[in-house]
Amino acid sequence: MRARIGCMLLVGFLWGSSAGAQEVSRYKQPSSDIVALLEAPSPPSVQLSPDGRWLLLMERPTMPTIGDLAQPMLRLAGVRINPRTNGTFQTQFIVRLTLLDLQRRLMQPVELPPEPRIGFVSWSPDGRRIAFVQQDSEGLALYVADPLTGRSRRLEVGRLNGSLGQPYQWLGGDRLLCWVVPEGRGKPPAPPEVPEGPRVQETAGRQAPVRTFQDLLSSPYDEALFEYYFTAQLLELDLATERVSLLGEPGIFDEVEPSPDGRYLFVARILRPYSYFVPYGSFPRQLEIWTRPGGVRLRTLALLPLAEDTPIGGVRKGPRQVRWDPTHPARLLYVEALDEGDPRRRVPHRDRLVAWEAPFEAQPQEWLRTEFRLTGLQWTERGDGLLVTELDRPTRKTRTFWYDPRNLSAPPRLLFDRLTEDRYNDPGQWVMRTRPDGQRFIRQSPDGRYAYLIGAGATPRGEYPFLRRIDLRTFRTEELFRSADPYYEMPIALLDERLLLTSRESASEPPNYFLRDLRSRTAVALTHFPDPQPIFRKVRKQLITYRRKDGIQLSGTLYLPPDYQPGERRPAFIWAYPIEFATADAAAQVSGSPNRFTRVSGASHLFLVLKGYVVLDNAAMPILGGQRANDTFLEQLILNAEAAIRALDSLGVADTRRLGVGGHSYGAFMTANLLAHSELFRAGIARSGAYNRTLTPFGFQNEERTLWEAPELYVRLSPFMHADKINEPLLLIHGDADNNAGTFPIQSERMYHALKGLGKTARLVQLPLESHGYAARESVLHVIQEMIEWMDRFVRGSPIGSGGQ
Repeated sequence: MRARIGCMLLVGFLWGSSAGAQEVSRYKQPSSDIVALLEAPSPPSVQLSPDGRWLLLMERPTMPTIGDLAQPMLRLAGVRINPRTNGTFQTQFIVRLTLLDLQRRLMQPVELPPEPRIGFVSWSPDGRRIAFVQQDSEGLALYVADPLTGRSRRLEVGRLNGSLGQPYQWLGGDRLLCWVVPEGRGKPPAPPEVPEGPRVQETAGRQAPVRTFQDLLSSPYDEALFEYYFTAQLLELDLATERVSLLGEPGIFDEVEPSPDGRYLFVARILRPYSYFVPYGSFPRQLEIWTRPGGVRLRTLALLPLAEDTPIGGVRKGPRQVRWDPTHPARLLYVEALDEGDPRRRVPHRDRLVAWEAPFEAQPQEWLRTEFRLTGLQWTERGDGLLVTELDRPTRKTRTFWYDPRNLSAPPRLLFDRLTEDRYNDPGQWVMRTRPDGQRFIRQSPDGRYAYLIGAGATPRGEYPFLRRIDLRTFRTEELFRSADPYYEMPIALLDERLLLTSRESASEPPNYFLRDLRSRTAVALTHFPDPQPIFRKVRKQLITYRRKDGIQLSGTLYLPPDYQPGERRPAFIWAYPIEFATADAAAQVSGSPNRFTRVSGASHLFLVLKGYVVLDNAAMPILGGQRANDTFLEQLILNAEAAIRALDSLGVADTRRLGVGGHSYGAFMTANLLAHSELFRAGIARSGAYNRTLTPFGFQNEERTLWEAPELYVRLSPFMHADKINEPLLLIHGDADNNAGTFPIQSERMYHALKGLGKTARLVQLPLESHGYAARESVLHVIQEMIEWMDRFVRGSPIGSGGQ
């Protein structure tokens, strides 16, 4: 009897204590119409062959399953790998390849292995072959396909080692360089049954401020696993003879690049000692020059020590951005900091560009110096122009100079000078061409006079992409094509001086590929992908602009439900992400386009539109002030939110007494702060955020001051420290395997604990196996339903006077 009473009391205690506590639940699903929309086939991604003849269409399933995410995973030195495959951890694969012959306008499938799980697809530089990697139960296998026949075959090179990314690269059109698992590697290291001793780290007065990285090494066992899985053997495969040649000894190779003449290799090897503090990119590395064939080390360019002390916002000491000069048979170029990599040092020049020419016996020669940090180096295909781009991160100023490579001592020509945040004056990206030997250059017209630029074309009316050409004698630009209403048409590639490949869409037409004749100004459709989500064509979409109280113009995209009737005021949801700006002019620039086709995928908040909510998406949240923007972060955040609400009110579409707000990552940080420091909203949805800035003490987002330099700022901007002021319900969602710097899952856990302890209304949803974004079908559907239920519960049905405006 006592046992029975005790059991009843225990059951009663457990039942009573479960209210507001953990829930053991199964995955939820939204309504079947939303599920069907998410499962609609996605349009394929594409790759154009280097010769411009073929367009390769690559199809993927819409979403992986939670079973895909449940594959084995090791987190080592900032990288996630699958130990079964010895490759990076992947959940999304290509399942179909189709070739579109642009000359004959015919489609042709590419033969794939059974149960295709394809990745790392690439064209050979001459456009005669396609290589890809198949993941199967034995690991990663390399295939090559012939575009003329569509047939493919497996290459006998052994198991590829893809722990650091793509496990092969082209060496011209008929040779491949491969990273493979060393023969006879044996079984992986076994974890120690008994600890050999404590884990010890020691510092000796040398500053080493770093951001809060995740997935780092943490023990000698981790170090052994890192060496086991990341050590690879380099080999070269001749596709004509199928002869395999080993290159050098096994090692951990971060970079391997052949010289244009094929006689040498630049090799970057990762060495010990490893770090428990930073990812592998900061480990010691030896920069070497090898002979090819054979893989014999000829020279050592540099031995770079462990870089734990690289200043935040700075660069590593020693040679970086090492590459071959594509205009020379064998000349190595590299950048070197003149300020010891520290942006706080006052120096006349930040960087220098250095050249070292084969046979690498003479001393390297300095070519030029840059006032700002050197970030880009590009050559024209005739070799008559060297374009150098530099960036001053504190002021966000970027400049591009034109040098005559035959006379580098001559003053360069300043081509572009702007702020990186100034989208209206963005000149675009250079149109590039790949030569059959694999070298890439800025494309020039047949007579060498012109080069070409493709840009997004941001304007006060939205984005209107363009193709321009620039006269390399006068440096004047001429617009050859500009997208026009009602279309959003983005140039993809210039096939010749007359034909332009574009992707075209409108608010009512899904994206398809077109061949545009620049002379006749006509366009022919190459693909005819149908509308995968017709219901969203009934959603009214509008790019709106409005102003905050200090006069800064803001913008956002307004979505009205399919059944919306003019004059109705619906409950509304604002989704946003704060961005820092140095100038008011840049902050006021419009982003987005009214002509984009709405295709909703993943755990999108836009599904709320189908449930009757008005949604203001990408509501501008500029924070002005440059390096000191965070000094007024909260005040500007509230100004932005108030302006968005006034805009919704003036348009007469929203019931401003029933408003929700949400965001992802830094947008989640924004959401919690808005609830803590204003009474504008009924409820919030915060996904994958960071709420306690003392857990990111060496900076966050664009904030470079440390916690000890600005302790009041870190406390003031941490919604965790102001959880007692949050009077509105807050839904917190976080992936259990979040690997984004700073957004550890514990951020949401501790925020929830604070809200629970203070008697607030909150819900914490932790998604198994998910990272910073949410990938698995089960997780995506669950998050959508959680957001719908939260909004229905606390915004749609919120009684007047329960908080908010």
